[in-house]
Amino acid sequence: MGQKTHPTGLRLGIVKNWSSRWYASKDMPALLKEDELIRKYLKQRLGHAAIAAVDIERRPGKVTVTVHTGRPGVVIGKRGAEVDKLRDELAQLTGKEAAINVEEIKRPELSAQLVAENIAHQLEQRISFRRAMKRAVQSSMRMGAQGIRVRTSGRRDRADRGVPRGPRAAPHPARRCRLRDRDGQDDVRHDRGQGLDLQG
Repeated sequence: MGQKTHPTGLRLGIVKNWSSRWYASKDMPALLKEDELIRKYLKQRLGHAAIAAVDIERRPGKVTVTVHTGRPGVVIGKRGAEVDKLRDELAQLTGKEAAINVEEIKRPELSAQLVAENIAHQLEQRISFRRAMKRAVQSSMRMGAQGIRVRTSGRRDRADRGVPRGPRAAPHPARRCRLRDRDGQDDVRHDRGQGLDLQG
């Protein structure tokens, strides 16, 4: 049988918290659908605001949405005008009283979601994918990531640094040398794969 585990589900209650925090017995399907609608709406409405995650809490008759963003100024707007407008829009969308909290991500280079979106944006601008991947790896490691692995879908390329190789990787010294640059650190290596995994 397959051994794949969900990256968030594996960490719940240990290093990660639930993104939706509420309890419902009869209304659960409708509220789940509403959560998905809120997240999609915020992603679309604030696509330029570097949103990494949206947390939703519910109390009777009230919805509290926490937006984790790398650009809080864009979400808040001048004198909080954007937040007020967003609060009214969410209240209209859900039919309940809405509250919005904006939390700044201090180091966006350590957020896997933001790093992936940044690389995707660069690829849309027709920037060389190797340059985009290498730049993302270098900036994340500079900000203190313990390891990063970037894989672009549809290409035989992967960039990683500081990531353990596993028991079968580089068993021979000659093979290990090819995976290291002049400074003795792990360099870019190529392989098939997709997705992004940011450790640290």
